[in-house]
Amino acid sequence: MLMSLAAIVLGLAVLVWSADRFVDGASATARYAGMPPLLIGMVIVGFGTSAPEIVVSIISALEGNPGLALGNAYGSNIANIGLILGITALISPIAVHSQVLRKELPILLLITLLSLGLLWNGWLARTDALVLLGVFVLLMAWSIIQGMRDGNDAMAADEAKELDENRMTLKQALFWLVAGLVLLIISSRILVWGAVNVAQSFGVSDLIIGLTIVAVGTSLPELASSIAAIRKNEHDLAIGNVIGSNLFNTLAVVGLAGIIHPLEVAAEVISRDFMVMGALTLSLFVLGYGFKEGRQGRINRVEGGLLLLAYGGYTTWLALGVLTAA
Repeated sequence: MLMSLAAIVLGLAVLVWSADRFVDGASATARYAGMPPLLIGMVIVGFGTSAPEIVVSIISALEGNPGLALGNAYGSNIANIGLILGITALISPIAVHSQVLRKELPILLLITLLSLGLLWNGWLARTDALVLLGVFVLLMAWSIIQGMRDGNDAMAADEAKELDENRMTLKQALFWLVAGLVLLIISSRILVWGAVNVAQSFGVSDLIIGLTIVAVGTSLPELASSIAAIRKNEHDLAIGNVIGSNLFNTLAVVGLAGIIHPLEVAAEVISRDFMVMGALTLSLFVLGYGFKEGRQGRINRVEGGLLLLAYGGYTTWLALGVLTAA
């Protein structure tokens, strides 16, 4: 048991650290390749901050742990909005200037509804997974086209500033790109092993472990990058990290896991976890799109506190369910 708990702690620590190094290396490499800053923020950073969820879910699917794969993806989405944006908004209210992000908010809501429709029958088949991955490819292509049309987008300026502050040589960038990816894979394998063992020892489902410990752990890169962005007054990067990560999780993470191994979807995933994720996504859409102010989205401290309370209530709900079952 102690070894399994140590594996979770060590796996999460190395996972978060290596994801950060991977993002830095990938972003610097992309800049040397001539990629525009906006696309680096949307594609490279978006993929990099979701790399822990992607690798953990792929390994979970390969080892026949569908609950851990789905719990990690959807639990991370819930944590991204409730926990991470809640904490970030409490530190400083978040304003949404980027037109690209405002266009992606309703898309995130529609994709959440699409995923619900695919999972409604309690099974994620390979054809369903292909649909998710196909939508992901189309969305990335659309985002790239939108980004190239608006070279003066607010998020582009934020990302350019971030890249200027974290310059690397090309050799350094390539080293951390490769080393970060290798460490991501190794630490994810250690984490999954520890999480499955702990779940079996306590008689808790791997779904619950995925929704809580693993989800929060794999979301730590988004928390760190969002807090760092808001302290630098780069608001669009803070909320962009969350929107991008949730899009990646819902489409790419679940899609890749389903392609590897069709996933059985527990009833509580639909009735409990997906409903909470959908409600939080809807609240993010309302707050971020700017219906209240009419022009600009904004998450103030009170709304951030409510998001954090919602996440606390959800976690309490999960804990009471485990105690009742015991």
